Amino acid sequence: MNPTSHARARRRDRRVYLGGHPVLFGLLAATRGRPVRRIGGTLLVHGTEAYREALTRLPLDRTAEGTTGSAARTALGGDGGVLFDQEGGGHRADRRDLAGLGAAGVEELRARWQPLLARRLAPLAEGAEVDLVELARELSGTVVCALLGSGADPCAVARAAAEAAAASVRSHLPGPRRPRAEAAAARAAGRLRELLGRGHEPAPTARGGRQAFLPGPAEQAVRIGHAAGGADGALAAMVAVAAVNTTVAALPRAVAWCADAGLWDQAADETLRAALAAELLRVTAASPLLPRAAAADGTVGGCPVRAGDRLLLVARHAAHAHRRYPDARRPAEPALSRLVFGAGTHACPGARLASVQLADVLAALAPFRPVVTRARVDRGAALPGWRTLCVRAAP
Repeated sequence: MNPTSHARARRRDRRVYLGGHPVLFGLLAATRGRPVRRIGGTLLVHGTEAYREALTRLPLDRTAEGTTGSAARTALGGDGGVLFDQEGGGHRADRRDLAGLGAAGVEELRARWQPLLARRLAPLAEGAEVDLVELARELSGTVVCALLGSGADPCAVARAAAEAAAASVRSHLPGPRRPRAEAAAARAAGRLRELLGRGHEPAPTARGGRQAFLPGPAEQAVRIGHAAGGADGALAAMVAVAAVNTTVAALPRAVAWCADAGLWDQAADETLRAALAAELLRVTAASPLLPRAAAADGTVGGCPVRAGDRLLLVARHAAHAHRRYPDARRPAEPALSRLVFGAGTHACPGARLASVQLADVLAALAPFRPVVTRARVDRGAALPGWRTLCVRAAP
C-alpha cells in the first residue's frame, strides 16, 4: 500500500465534502477528537461505540424537524418517510417487503446491470472518456425500474429521484426558511411518482390486500403498487430516492479512490474484490452524516442526552474512514465497515446491493486500469458527490 497514493485519493475525495457544505464538514473535522461533543442542544457523535449506541439504544424521534425521516416525508410528498420515520410493526412489515434485496434478488438484478456496464464502458477500449456519474445514474435508474416494475425511462427516473432528494434537503437546511423550498420539494416528489407509475403491470396482492414488490427468486417475486398516491406509492418513491442518490454518490467516488490510490490489482483479483468494495464503501461513506433527534432522556458515549436534543451521527468517523486507508488485504472487520449503512433495525436494507454492484463495476473497469481525467463537484446534490467524474483507460 502506497500512503502517498492514498493521500492523493483522500485529497480528491475531500473536495465533495468541502464543495457542498464546507462549514459543516469543517466543524465535524475539527471536533472529531472526542467521541461525543455537545454544542448547545446538538450532540456531534464521532466515536464508533457512541454511534452504535445512539442508533440501537437511545429512543429516537424519527419525525422531528431536521432528521432523515422528516426530509424523507418532504421528498415523498408528505405521505410518510416509509422506513426512515417508522417504528414497530409498520417498519418491520415494510422491511419484509424489501426481502428481495437479499442474495437471490440481487443476483436477478445483476442480469440487468451487467450488460449495461459492458455497453457503457466499451468506449474505454477505444481510448475515449467515460463519465461515471452518467453511468451511475443510468445504472441506478435501471435497478429502480426493475425493482418497481416501472416502464419509465431509467435516466429520467434517476434525475427525478435526485431532484426530489436535493429539494427536500434544501427545505430542511438550518437557518432561515428558503422561499418556496417546500413547494419545490413537493413538485419534485410529484414528478417522481408520476414517472414511476408509467407502464407498470398490475401487481399481485400481498398481506392485508396491499400490493408489494421486489425480485426474489422469480417464482416468489412480488411488487409494490406504485400509483401516484398512497402508502404504497410512498414506499416505491422511497426506494427510488434512496437507491439513486446513494448509487450516484457512492460509485464515482469509490472508483476515483481506486484509480488515485492505484488499487486496480486488488480490483482485478476475484479473491479480493468483494473486500475491496466493502473497504471503498467504508472510506467514501456515501451517507456520511445521519441527523437524528432524541425522543427521551438517555446517554450516548457517557454524555447525557435530553429529549429533543439533536444528534449528528458521523458515519464516516465511526467507520474510521479518516483513520484507515482501504486495503482488501487487511480490511476492517465487517462490524466496523458496515456502520456506513447504519446499525440496528434501521440499518440500510440495500447494503448487499451496494456492495455487489460496486464489485461488478470494479471488475468491469479493472482491465482498463482507468485514470481520472476530469472531476467536478456537485454542490447541489443531497449527498456529497461528483457532478462529473470522467475516466480514461491507462496508456
